[in-house]
Amino acid sequence: MSDPPASGTGPGTGPGNDPATGPARARRLISADKVEGTAVYNRAGEHLGTIDTLMIDKVTGRVAFAVMSYGGFLGIGESQHPLPWSVLTYDTDRGGYVVDLTREQLAAAPTHDTDDEENDLSDTHGRRVYDYYKAEPFWLDPG
Repeated sequence: MSDPPASGTGPGTGPGNDPATGPARARRLISADKVEGTAVYNRAGEHLGTIDTLMIDKVTGRVAFAVMSYGGFLGIGESQHPLPWSVLTYDTDRGGYVVDLTREQLAAAPTHDTDDEENDLSDTHGRRVYDYYKAEPFWLDPG
């Protein structure tokens, strides 16, 4: 019978699995094109929609929004909802993102319409989105 591993030497630890440099770090990163099409669920496990695109701040490089398609059927009647990136949590079991929203909250949420200047994710509209979700704005310095 072998002794239990010393603290910090079990699975997922050690020089090859350092969170900053090892394989765990590589698995944390994802290409933006692989995020597109990923399912979004609520905590109840209901499928809410899919990620269409990411909106990235050109100055800071931070992901500002994930624009999600919601509702409709075969692309007809869908609405586009910008979700602050910070409200999404990746769930490996589901293979998708999870948000703390009901369908009713999402239906009432701000939308994104590239043809509507009031809904173009400008600074003003972006603030409305972040206020609605009570999320920490991406443009604030985290340090």
